[in-house]
Amino acid sequence: MSNEARQHRFQPPAGAADLLLIRHGETQAAIRGQDFPMVDGQGDPALRPEGEAQAQAVAARLKDQPIRAIYVTTMQRTHQTAAPLAGALGLTPRVEPDLREVHLGDWDGGEYRFRAAENDPVILRMRELQDWGAIPGAEPRDAFFGRVRRGLTRIAAAHPDELVAVVVHGGVIGAALALATESRPFGFTGADNGSISRLVVQGDQMILRGFNDVSHL
Repeated sequence: MSNEARQHRFQPPAGAADLLLIRHGETQAAIRGQDFPMVDGQGDPALRPEGEAQAQAVAARLKDQPIRAIYVTTMQRTHQTAAPLAGALGLTPRVEPDLREVHLGDWDGGEYRFRAAENDPVILRMRELQDWGAIPGAEPRDAFFGRVRRGLTRIAAAHPDELVAVVVHGGVIGAALALATESRPFGFTGADNGSISRLVVQGDQMILRGFNDVSHL
């Protein structure tokens, strides 16, 4: 029997997946009167040059990590952000539709950005309720959180004991970390473009290991 006991160092539980949640790079600005291109009723803007540079920085940061798979959503900004890392690792990204961004209803396509910047009364109500469902036609929080959980657990089940890069959206990262920590629903909103958060997932158990790492940017 040893005469000393050192402090514990975290190790993911056996069979857990170690997920790097990467927020896509900065996208094109919204312009009044011009909706973004739409995919299944949701705005689908491309990366702007700053976002492309963020994607390159993510690849430089992670290219030497033992990443076994890369996941993206149905939206082009995640594909564009993942592309440099996928090229560096020789991996083909896989699509997980349940991790697409929260649907903003009547304000999707760019209008939401203007309403948020102007502190529209509905935006204030949304923040008070911590629920996007306050926006006309938008996806309710519980429905959004439910599909984010499904998407994450599906990826984790496919990659036991593996490190996986998952390129997603700010709302998805916020939802995932709120689920993991049982925080306020909007407690982790605002992850920066190109940031890396870390979540260890095994079945229904989620362990937060990092939020909004931007040291590479």
